[in-house]
Amino acid sequence: QVQLVESGRGLVQAGGSLRLSCAASGSIVSINAMGWYRQAPGEQRELVARITSGGSTNYADSVKGRFTISRDNAKNTVYLQMNSLKPEDTAVYYCNVDGLGVRGKFNSWGQGTQVTVSS
Repeated sequence: QVQLVESGRGLVQAGGSLRLSCAASGSIVSINAMGWYRQAPGEQRELVARITSGGSTNYADSVKGRFTISRDNAKNTVYLQMNSLKPEDTAVYYCNVDGLGVRGKFNSWGQGTQVTVSS
């Protein structure tokens, strides 16, 4: 199985920055896309940013120009650098990774990490 461990949760003031990390481990053969989603109270989970194995990225319109997703393939880790944070960025952020494991394809989720932005 594949496990994802997230780190970087925190409380920051509006305008501040925060960096999230998500490390994948387990029986991994290769990783395709890695991404970050978020879910605010009473809202549906939404895509924040995603990066493919080739390095192509896409972002939610609400975070373009403020957030940057990157990955370290040697460490099976994906990062989300969040700058100019706004109170509306407050949510639980989830890492998502899909790829190929020794037992076949997988799509795994992290446990979620809370990001709170105060006004």
